[in-house]
Amino acid sequence: MTDPIAERLEDETRRRRRRLMFTHRKIPVRMIAPNLFTLLSLCAGVTAIRMAFESRFELAMILVVLAALLDGIDGRLARALKAQSRFGAELDSLADFVAFGVAPALIVFTWAFSGVGGALRGFGWIALLVFACGMGLRLARFNAMIDVEKPKWQSNYFTGMPAPAGALVVLLPMYLDGLQLFEVRAYPFLIALYTLAMAALLVSTLPTFSGKLLGERIGREWVLPVLIGIAAFIGILVTYPYATMSAVVVGYLALIPLSIRHFAGHKRAEAAAEAGIPRPGEPPRVVEMRTDQSKR
Repeated sequence: MTDPIAERLEDETRRRRRRLMFTHRKIPVRMIAPNLFTLLSLCAGVTAIRMAFESRFELAMILVVLAALLDGIDGRLARALKAQSRFGAELDSLADFVAFGVAPALIVFTWAFSGVGGALRGFGWIALLVFACGMGLRLARFNAMIDVEKPKWQSNYFTGMPAPAGALVVLLPMYLDGLQLFEVRAYPFLIALYTLAMAALLVSTLPTFSGKLLGERIGREWVLPVLIGIAAFIGILVTYPYATMSAVVVGYLALIPLSIRHFAGHKRAEAAAEAGIPRPGEPPRVVEMRTDQSKR
């Protein structure tokens, strides 16, 4: 007896293999522009691995941050140019796994565990291996949920911690070490535990704020202040990179409980709307009773 689910999966796989990558003989340049940014992100991630092997950890961290910025640009550029494609989505996932999964894991291992021996070194490698695997699973889940229909408000949330954020967050021990407040590398066991915690956030189902809907429209009076704020942030990041990245990461982690609370509030409001329960402050709905005129 055959499994009907397996048969449907095989049919879907054969159908996708027969699908052409591009449906037109000539591809507009705007269709490949986002892919160029994706390739730059991939190159930044691979180069960060090389810098880690050469013990140039500061440059390696900069390249990971650059890859995260490029990853944010390619997605928004694809949506703005209406250049989304299945090829671009697959390339983006591959680049994300290398730049945000493999590269940070090797950077942290080379930085924190190169001088550690014995079982602690093995535990550190296992922790970073789990992080890289968690990043791969998180990206696979994201691809599988692309075609799932969701309410618009859920577009403002990710399921679990997104890949670029995971790469920047797992480097927090290196940011703190750059502040020279204390010797962070003296606690490799805590670094390994922190890495495992970040891997758990990657594969979790916790809703995390994405901000996609926040940037759809900007009031005219806010255009110049936003541009000035971005320029100021870049200046602060270049001048005080370790302090800035530490503050950004700590602030992001502190926002996760708030995003969970807001998501739960949206879910309750959606359930109440489906049940016809008015929100607080709204007048109760009046239900009109209709009678059948033909029976009078």
